[in-house]
Order: sequence, then structure tokens, then C-alpha cells
Amino acid sequence: MKITWLGHSSFIIEDCKGRKLLTDPFNDSIGYEVFKGDIDVVTISHQHFDHNYKDNINSEKVAVVEKVGFFNPCDIPIQGIPSYHDKDQGTKRGENIVYLFQMDGYKLCHLGDLGHLLSKEDISKIGGVDVLFIPIGGNYTINGKEAFQITKTIKSHVIIPMHYKTPDLSFPLEGLEVFLKYIKKGKRINSNSIELTDDLKKLDGELLILDYK
Repeated sequence: MKITWLGHSSFIIEDCKGRKLLTDPFNDSIGYEVFKGDIDVVTISHQHFDHNYKDNINSEKVAVVEKVGFFNPCDIPIQGIPSYHDKDQGTKRGENIVYLFQMDGYKLCHLGDLGHLLSKEDISKIGGVDVLFIPIGGNYTINGKEAFQITKTIKSHVIIPMHYKTPDLSFPLEGLEVFLKYIKKGKRINSNSIELTDDLKKLDGELLILDYK
């Protein structure tokens, strides 16, 4: 499996059969290059411009998942779990969907724009995962400290931070530094892509930092 970070909360996840899943596509206003390419499935965690841009997606060929529930597009099992974009049950920023994917024998969890700590029920629904994509930038989502707390409750072999400040991002978020105060071990990948291997399953909460370019 290959994981490629496009910036913000957007990733391409490609399995061994060449099927490609795109998470939370953004428009050109946030500073990153907009995705243009062929994909099979897209997931959208919530309906904000920096997570739901579909103008470049061929809706006749691409399966779009943007609801809570169980789905199986292109034989990729996906579960959408309800959550909120803020700490006040969505009254400020609305709802958010946490997605679980099963690809190449791996279980991946994309938290979207999660804005609150997770309940015991949420943690139970998610279970253990192989790869956790977690927002860390604060302001609109959980911050670095809160993200660290969640990594202690969701047991994951690999943690990939997202939705944080970079030189190209056009609006204010916390950078990596706050999260890194709490996560002591980590490995920066000098690429925006990484290949998952069976060896990664042996890791215990390893932080992998991808470069978006």
C-alpha cells in the first residue's frame, strides 16, 4: 500500500490492486496544489471548502462517500462514524465523520476535522488501527495536546499528523511543534509518500511525518 499526502487532510491511499482512495479534497484557496488525477473512491469528512472539493472528480466514475454508515465501493470496506467539528456537539462548526478503511489487510482511520476528545463509545467503535491520520493544528480542530491524548486511546501502529500549519497554508493553525512536544518518537519522511510493509505492523505508535511536496 502506498500513502501520499497532498497537504491539509487530503491523502491518496493506493492498494496493491491499484485502487485509489482520496480523502478530503480541497480547493485552490488554501495554498496547496489542487489534486488532478484518476481515483476510484473519495471520502469527505464534512462539507467545508477545504475538505469537500469535487469539481475535479468525475462523478460518473468515482464513488463518493460523505455519510455515516457502512459502504463497500470498489470492494473497499468503509465505515463512517459520527462525530463533531467542535466541542459543543456541532453547534459552532457542524458535524464531522471519522472514517475507517480496510485496504491490503490494513485498518486505517481518518479523523477528519475532529474537534473534541473521543468518548469510550467512540474509541470502542474505532478499535485498534494500523494507521491513524489525526488533525493536530487546533483552532478549528483538536490541538497538538488533545491529539496526543487521543493517540493514547486509539491504539495505532503508525500515526500520521495532518491539518496543521505549513508555509503554504493560507490560514492560521498550530504547526507540528506543539504535537512534537508530547510525541517523543518520530520519523520524518523526506517525501510526501510512503509504502506500507508488514514490518510497519510491528511498530507501536510510531509517528511518521510526511512532507506534502
